[in-house]
Amino acid sequence: MASAESLEPFDRLRTSVVAEGVSKPSGSRARSGKKQTMRIHTKTTFTIALALTLLVVALGTTRVSAVPPLPGAGATLYGKGQTKQDFGTFSQDGRSELRASAALTHTLAYSVYLPIVSQGVATEFTFVVTADMREYSGPGQYDTPQYFRGACETIAALGGGAFMVSPGDIDPPADVEWTIEQYIGQDYIWYPVVGNHEAETTADMEWLRAYGSGDSLSLSVVNAGPSACGETTYSFDYGNSHFVVLNEYCDGTSDTGTDGDVVDALYNWLVSDLSATDREHIFVFGHEPAYPQPDADSGRLRHLGDSLDAHPANRDRFWALLKDKGVIAYICGHTHNYSAVNVGGVWQLDTGHARGIADTGAPSTFILVHVEGGVVTFEAYRDDANGGSYTLAHSGILADGASSTYQIPIVIP
Repeated sequence: MASAESLEPFDRLRTSVVAEGVSKPSGSRARSGKKQTMRIHTKTTFTIALALTLLVVALGTTRVSAVPPLPGAGATLYGKGQTKQDFGTFSQDGRSELRASAALTHTLAYSVYLPIVSQGVATEFTFVVTADMREYSGPGQYDTPQYFRGACETIAALGGGAFMVSPGDIDPPADVEWTIEQYIGQDYIWYPVVGNHEAETTADMEWLRAYGSGDSLSLSVVNAGPSACGETTYSFDYGNSHFVVLNEYCDGTSDTGTDGDVVDALYNWLVSDLSATDREHIFVFGHEPAYPQPDADSGRLRHLGDSLDAHPANRDRFWALLKDKGVIAYICGHTHNYSAVNVGGVWQLDTGHARGIADTGAPSTFILVHVEGGVVTFEAYRDDANGGSYTLAHSGILADGASSTYQIPIVIP
């Protein structure tokens, strides 16, 4: 077992494990299936800012390991291992206590030092969402703060965030990438999503396929989408969160085969992807809203009846899946109107447009989403619909951390 001295100083914790009603280990095995209770008391003298994970600890013939990052205060723990399930609660209060009940097949020692090490998973970060800036980016005539450049300059001034996702209508994508690199950073990470205007433009789709199959997507892709749209549908992980990018124009045989829908091929892939993730938060991105809403400030309503709601059976099946899998938010574009609504327990964030004065029917908008452990909040920044500066216009809480669930495997060989 690694000693605490071999760890970085901020990763050391003293943990005492007490097995009640269990004799000291003598090399012999306990009676199979015998119920025992285990208490783990953790005393800390500092605030843990990073997600932590318990090292696998060899303890005579018994090993207990907790591999995922530790949960936030009040989370419910569900045991997941090679024996019966274990249940407990976790609290972060300086003297934290976890109780678990297990059907163990080996004896436990009275106490041991369990070194706890950082897994390197970020639990505090911000990502940016922009959409529908099409035709008003890139060098030349529209390279002024009154268009997409103004949003990028404000995003940079606010810290930039870890990366940006743009849910559609980004054509030509090379111009959008140019503006992002010029005004946020050359190495800034950008995830473009196929919108209806890209799907109908051959050059845009060729660019996006090449972008999705190359090294441009710097964060590691967890799952590529169906074979017909593997470059434009995919998922990735960042910190404690899972992100899914959907090409809603993929019909299973072509990546431009629908008018905006979640058909069987896309739905089945999404079921598999969401079922496989173990991240605390999940965000799904697609171009078209499931439930088109009026703009939160101007009241303008667009694309009602010709978004995902044009296919209500598929839309309803898709939304039920998001709810069932604990997705926090579906983040979209298409309408050019900003809105934030909770539909049946899942948030829909319509990002609005980021084209500045090119659309004065609603203020130009970008959204910052802040992940802070189990808490997720958002801020919508808007201009004055006349090319003015961006200011904070709306904010809200997407997840308050109160109902977090977490899995810790108890491995007893």
